Formats: sequence, structure tokens, C-alpha cells
Amino acid sequence: MRYGSILAALVLALAPLPASAQTAAPVELRILAINDFHGNLRPPPGGIRINDPEDKTRKVMVAAGGAEYMATLVKQLREGHKNTIFVAAGDLIGASPFLSAMFHDEPSIESLSMMGLAITSVGNHEFDEGKTELLRMQNGGCHPLDGCQGPHPFLGAKFHYLAASTIETATGKSVLPPYEIREFDGIPVAFIGLTLKETAGIVSPSGIAGLEFRDEAETVNALVPQLKARGVEAIVVLIHQGGEPSGDYNECPAITGPIVDIVKKFDRAVDVVVSGHTHRAYVCDIDGRLVTSGDKYGTLVTAIDLKLDPTTRDIVSARAENVIVANASLAKDPEQTALIDAYDKLSAPIANRPAGSVTQTLSRVPNEAGESALGDVIADAQLAATKAAQDGGAVIALTNPGGIRTDIVPKENGAISFGDVFASQPFRNRLVTMTLTGSQLKDMLEQQWLDPKRPRILQVSNGFSYTWDGSKPFGERVMAEKMTLNGRPIEQASGYRVTLNDYLAVGGDGFTVAKQGSAPQYGGYDADALFAFFRAHGPIGPLPPTRILRVN
Repeated sequence: MRYGSILAALVLALAPLPASAQTAAPVELRILAINDFHGNLRPPPGGIRINDPEDKTRKVMVAAGGAEYMATLVKQLREGHKNTIFVAAGDLIGASPFLSAMFHDEPSIESLSMMGLAITSVGNHEFDEGKTELLRMQNGGCHPLDGCQGPHPFLGAKFHYLAASTIETATGKSVLPPYEIREFDGIPVAFIGLTLKETAGIVSPSGIAGLEFRDEAETVNALVPQLKARGVEAIVVLIHQGGEPSGDYNECPAITGPIVDIVKKFDRAVDVVVSGHTHRAYVCDIDGRLVTSGDKYGTLVTAIDLKLDPTTRDIVSARAENVIVANASLAKDPEQTALIDAYDKLSAPIANRPAGSVTQTLSRVPNEAGESALGDVIADAQLAATKAAQDGGAVIALTNPGGIRTDIVPKENGAISFGDVFASQPFRNRLVTMTLTGSQLKDMLEQQWLDPKRPRILQVSNGFSYTWDGSKPFGERVMAEKMTLNGRPIEQASGYRVTLNDYLAVGGDGFTVAKQGSAPQYGGYDADALFAFFRAHGPIGPLPPTRILRVN
């Protein structure tokens, strides 16, 4: 018995059957959905954490995910259903493991195309390499800098990206189609794709120049009359935004987050919402609409079963179940295996290069002050790569927590490889060393709380430390008198050479103060700096968390 089948599926009665339709059998449609795949062609470490089916008070880890197993499950979930469509809610690529990222995520696009993915919304990570690269993902062709690296020509996605709320300011039109209409037994169903409106603050500004990310609900509501004019009554929204539930992967006893207010603002014509972004799993009733999300990294496939009224052509019932891509009970799809093997032959010699060793897992999870063991090591590596005068003369290095994607977990004898290092720093950002005054440095640290619900605490290099006060208002949390470098107070008027990655250097994650830096000098890549640091200093273990201190 697969996990999830023992849980009751959520059923929503969206509208009563009109009398005229009671004699006609409803048209059944199965939608299969994923979100936040992030190029995890192989099963992610740790699988998925769920409630123990035998004891709900305990959590268990289930080995799950991987393209080979997901393809098999998708085929199984299609069986016995005349009408099916496979869709996604964004972040299929970006922040990917080495196998996909080395080839600019071409393998993941090919893998999902082979599975029969039909439609997806655009997530914020689809913009990691900018608008032009997103369009290459759709249309194919060689990478503009690295050329054609794969085992065969890259032809682009067979599925269609939708981006209704992402607007070219020069034309006022969406950068990709806003919606797609598919017919099932003569009944049209519209799929609208949305990127979260906060995208501009969490991707590199240079990559999205000329784009505007509009309000999600306003975008959808403006499209409804257009769709109705085309005879569409059944509307499904694929949105890269989500919520934070408190229950298990097929539950929704309480959910908070942006998705709640967005769904409540949708026109009543919207029937079903497939969401993502928060890397959570849920099946919810929000404002009388079915809202789903399928965890992350390909560990779940959401099976959504709709009934369409042949007379009104609207959705009259919807139910959903998140099904675990359980490695123990699924066979590997041979086509996916062949694809992975073809890319692996090219990437393995690079990925398997020894990087050194660690004494124990280096975790990316921060403590209450915001400092993490892996964040310390990454910041130290970036300082080491840029401290020489000819390399920038850095005395401090800062890195953003969102750029640290996975823990570094040792293999036998503590060994780690370049692939492990790359997985933790997959964006391939260049290092930039610039001069910031002590005052600018403090102002930049204050920007860690631009979003009070989601602080972004920068990881800092050895020798630099500061204290922040959680009781103070925004703009006053960093205690200037407790900012020190090698034990000496930071002088507000003095200049300091500070290394950032190029994402932060252009104001990424809202750290706009970085754009005030002077005399920038570009260096190597973040993953390469970390690899060199491990090679030179291993074995490496967690250090006492004394760099970032918190009071109140």
C-alpha cells in the first residue's frame, strides 16, 4: 500500500449539479501536479518527513523522489483515466544539484518533457539566470557562454511555461503566455500561470531588467472575463506562491501565508489552485476552493480529480491526494535512467573530485541568532579567496542564507566531493569585493529585516561579529557599538573591503545598500572558493556560533 492511500482525500463540492445536467454523466479529469522540483533528478537526501502511519505523534523519513521513480508514478496515476494532464507550479529548475546545474538545468527540462509535463507556471528560480535564459529553456539552443555541453542538442521544453503576471514594461504584454486552454471531451479548461509578485526582490535585478511582477489576484481576475468570453467556465490557477500548514502532507488543519489572502481575492470563477514556493505539502479548502501543494524536490505527485458538468461546463467537484514518490515500491523508468546516465558520464569526473573531509554534517539551519555552521564555513571560504591584495583585499565576507541550499553531509570517513560542495552553493555566483563604510555596513545589516516575517540573516566571516536586539524597531536592531572586526570596534566613517556574491552586490534579497559600494573587484565563483577552502583546510567541523549574537 503506498503512503497516502490510507488518508482520506479532500472533497470539495464546488457547486450543486443543475437539474439540466442530472441526466448527463459528468466528464472526469485527472490533473497530476508537482512544484519546486529544483532539478532533483536523483532522490534528494532525506526523502520526505511525514507522520508515522502507525503513530501520529511521531515523524518518519520516507525515501522518496528522483526522476526515474516519479516518471513511473506519473504513468501509474494516469492509468484508468481517460482525461489526464500533468502540470506544475514553478521552480522546476534553479538551485539544482550538480548533475542538472552543470548543464544549466537542460537535463531537468528534458526529463520533465519525457514524463509528459504539459504546462507550468514560472517560479522565481526560473529567473536565476535571467529572462533570456528562461526563454532558452522554453525554446532550446546552446548556452550563450558555455555553448552546447550535453550529450545531444538541447531542443527546449516540450511543455509550456505560463507567466500571466510577469509583464514586459516596454510592451505591457506578458513575457510568456498568460494561460492555456485545453479541451477534455469538448469541455474547455483554462490553466493560468503566475509568478509570485515578490520575485523582483529575490532574484538578481540585472536578470529581470524591463520586467514587472504584478499582483497575482488582480491578474487572474482581469483574465476571467476574457476566458468566459471564450466559453471557459472551469479555471485552474498554477501559482508559484504558497502557505505554511501545520498538518501532515495530505492535511490542512491550519494554513497561513500569502496564498490564503491571494485565494480569497480570486474571482469566484477560479475553482482549483495548485501552489508552491514554500516547499510544503498540503491539501486545503481555502474560501471554498481546493488548494494543493506537493512538498519539494519531486517527493510527491498531487493527483487532483475533477468532475466537469457537460451542460454548464464548470467544475462541480474536486478532490486531491498527495502521493509519495516512494522509492521502495516504484520501479525505475528506463528512459529516465538512460537520460541520467548520459549526463552523468559527462559530469561524474568533475562531480567526484575529492574536496576534502568534514568531521560531521555542516548544517545550513541557523540558530536563534541566525548563524549556521555551514554559513560560517562558506563566508570563511569567500574571505580566504579574496583577502590577498591582488584578489580584492577583503577583510570581511558576507553571504545570503538563500544561496545555501543543502547541508554538507559526509560520506565514508568524512569524505566530501565537489558535487557535495556545488549542491550547497548551486547558483554559481561570482565573488565581488567592494569598499563599504562602517555606516553602510550597519545599514546593510539592518536590511536583514526588510520582511519581518522572513528575516534574511547574512552569514559572516571569522573575525567579524555583531549583536542585534530583537526588541528594537526596524532600522535600529544592529548595535553599532558591538560591531567588531578582530576585536576592534567598526568605525562608522572608515572604509572596509567586503566580499559579497554578485547577487547581493546588485541588491538581491533587498540588500540595496550593497549597490553603494565603491571600487568593486570581481573574482572567482562561490562554489570554487568553497571547494578550494575544503581542499586547503580539511577536515572541517562546525565552529562555536559566536559571530552573530542576539539579545531579546
